[in-house]
Amino acid sequence: DRKAAHAEFKQVMASNSAAKEVLLFAQNRLNRFYNPKLYKAAPKVELSKEDRIASSMSGTEPPTAAPGGIAGTGITALVQIKAHRQRGDAAPPPPPETFGAYQKKGEENNGVTAMINMLIQDLDKEMTVAQAEEKNAQEDYETMMKDSAEKREADSKSMAEKEAAKADTEAALQQH
Repeated sequence: DRKAAHAEFKQVMASNSAAKEVLLFAQNRLNRFYNPKLYKAAPKVELSKEDRIASSMSGTEPPTAAPGGIAGTGITALVQIKAHRQRGDAAPPPPPETFGAYQKKGEENNGVTAMINMLIQDLDKEMTVAQAEEKNAQEDYETMMKDSAEKREADSKSMAEKEAAKADTEAALQQH
């Protein structure tokens, strides 16, 4: 059924677009820490005249609307919070031995970024294939509808000709 196929296409495109948006958001967040040159900061909010007056009088920025999940997709992060309590006045144990002085990790983040890029490319390919299949299916449907209309027209002509021939034959039989 063409309607069901089109509905499935729309659902796949919507979910893939949302997934791609979340991946781009995650990649940008990683770039904030690992590749600051590639990080794209959120755009500045333009305040209305009333908000500028209110913020200048109060000295604080006006409240902003809560975001609709991660990157506006409605997906929320699951966070688990644990309260920390220390019992008694005893000093905590010394920290465990480490591997030495801090060294900046340069190339290790590229694996995660490359994986996110691969996922984005896979989504792009899947979306392109889905669009091509949808276009082909729509063209096939239109062709079938056109062929069906032509066949109905030819069948109705044929039926009219046969009925006329039958009427002529019956008229000839009644004259004899």
